[in-house]
Amino acid sequence: MKKIDIFFNRYIKGDRYLWAFITLLAIFSFLPVYSASTNLVTIYGVESNTVFRYLLRHTIFLLVGFGILFFTQFIDYKYFYRFSILTIPIILILLILTINQGKELDGVNASRWLHIPIINISFQTSNIAGLVLFIYCARYLARKNKEKIYFINSFFYLIFPIFFILGLIFPANGSTAVIVFISVLIILFIGGYPFTGIIGILFMGIISAGIYIFYVIKWGEKKPINRVYTWKNRIENFLNNESEENYQIKQSKTAIILGNKFGRGPGKSVLKAFLPQSSSDFIYAIIIEEYGSFGGIILLFIYILILLRIMVIATKVQNYFCTLLVLSVGVPIINQALINMGISVGLFPVTGQTLPLISAGGTSMWITFFSFGIILSVSRIIYDDSYYKNIEKRKKNHNEKYFST
Repeated sequence: MKKIDIFFNRYIKGDRYLWAFITLLAIFSFLPVYSASTNLVTIYGVESNTVFRYLLRHTIFLLVGFGILFFTQFIDYKYFYRFSILTIPIILILLILTINQGKELDGVNASRWLHIPIINISFQTSNIAGLVLFIYCARYLARKNKEKIYFINSFFYLIFPIFFILGLIFPANGSTAVIVFISVLIILFIGGYPFTGIIGILFMGIISAGIYIFYVIKWGEKKPINRVYTWKNRIENFLNNESEENYQIKQSKTAIILGNKFGRGPGKSVLKAFLPQSSSDFIYAIIIEEYGSFGGIILLFIYILILLRIMVIATKVQNYFCTLLVLSVGVPIINQALINMGISVGLFPVTGQTLPLISAGGTSMWITFFSFGIILSVSRIIYDDSYYKNIEKRKKNHNEKYFST
């Protein structure tokens, strides 16, 4: 027991409750992913595609994610402040490469993915861009904390980068761009940006999106990169309950109904064989079918507890940038979870958003782990005594050196 305590004290830093919730969700994810993966085996029908293959893939993603979480917790928050502005040009280059790539991989639209041919790896740049943008906004608002911010004087340094990045995401991944945009508005509101300015940014976003959609419908071509027709169909299908294209939502609601109060039992989902994306976008419906409304509410409650821990960390840390940083990277995770759940129960149109730490996937899961790693890094200031001791030691050494000269 003493060795275990030494291990946790040495290597597990920051908020222990947040660590517990992250680990709990990650461990639980094996059950619905294992169950829902049978759908993938049925669809593709390849001998090499087995349930254990998808489960092994999910395990590797989680292990890499925990590796990211583990190493990120040791990074000083000051580095996120310093490098946030340096990563903006890198993200812009990646987004430009992604949108120009605009190709299909294995017959699937991959205009939102950046494919690296040499190592044969693809990743979704919009997820990385969203996180970088959140940190950048937190940095700007922290720098202007004691100054009065105006819409005009913040246009070049704040508003222009926001719309430039979102403008590169929107054509290929409209739903992610909208969710990132809403999260940015929430961050600006929390950071004390003028309310009239937030309204102005909101109208700029609506007008810009409207102009782009009008242009594509009027003069554009139905290319894979132009997702406007897909958005149009999804919204129409969402509003039209009798549409045959509304198949996913119907199957998802059926799974929820079959789940009743306490579910059919682990691995006993019937709808997983008929519901597309049952291991990712609609995994919440499979969870309710197998564990009932009670299990779905418990899962929602865990995300709410994570939000509460994020708020506790943000309010306890006595550094304005750290407060904004924690809220900037934490709140979008909860937004994504609530949107995924809302899609499964039919509150929102299908957007392709995964359930954080639960759904099968790579880029989105790793970005979530990295975001939690940032929060744990900040929480070290509150919970890790050695962190304070190192700061005091550096101050003492600095003072001794100063006075000795």
